[in-house]
Amino acid sequence: MVNEWMTALASGAVAGFCVDVTLFPVDTVKTRLQSSQGFIKAGGFKRIYSGIGPAALGSAPGAAVFFTAYDTTRNLLKKPDGSFGHNLAVDMTAASVGEVVACLIRVPVEVIKQRSQVTKNANSFRIFLSCIRTEGVRGMYRGYRSTVVREIPFSLIQFPLWEFLKVSVAKSRGKDTPDAIESAFCGFFSGGIAAAVTTPLDVAKTRIILAQTHDSAAAGNILPVLKEVWSTGGARALFAGILPRVVWISVGGFVFLGMYDTTKSLLNGL
Repeated sequence: MVNEWMTALASGAVAGFCVDVTLFPVDTVKTRLQSSQGFIKAGGFKRIYSGIGPAALGSAPGAAVFFTAYDTTRNLLKKPDGSFGHNLAVDMTAASVGEVVACLIRVPVEVIKQRSQVTKNANSFRIFLSCIRTEGVRGMYRGYRSTVVREIPFSLIQFPLWEFLKVSVAKSRGKDTPDAIESAFCGFFSGGIAAAVTTPLDVAKTRIILAQTHDSAAAGNILPVLKEVWSTGGARALFAGILPRVVWISVGGFVFLGMYDTTKSLLNGL
């Protein structure tokens, strides 16, 4: 039997890479819609794969670290005879721990990726060098707080809902666990709901990462950024990019969580 820690690591890596690479163009459209430049000035539908290099390099380790922390925390706290409330609290805690740890990898990748997505004639390596030269290592983590603040509510909705839907589907079909395809559909619905609800936080995170060093948004404080977005564009601006975000994360949830459970099952059978 493959070690549980290694299983979570490998399963998360496979799932993360599959999603981030296949759905990258949708992510680019979302980023450009949320940019303060506006969609057209940020690139429109041109250079739709700008920034895919850092995304591809960072997707596997980021997802692997998340699921390792998620599964480890969940296994430590879960009780076989735990109540619904206890299991829900465990799922929420595990998701939060996973996000805080995974963002240590995701945020530097996100900084280079998103700046590449909205920069004309972008070169990811040059953007990386420019960031280090002008802001230092700290610049690579600009948006860490806003990313964690976005990811924790997202995961508090997605993962408990995913686990609940899997249990409900399995029980309705008289099984202990759902099939991979059933798990994937549960991921589709839970991801889409979580994505829609947390879109304003995603807009704030994007504005913070893309802000010039002299802009107030570069300080990384979410509330002032949300207020500015609201004052300049209202609800429409706060929910900019909601359609591609929901599509990206719904389909991504289908692939990501479906691939995760499939890979995990295959590895557990070794």
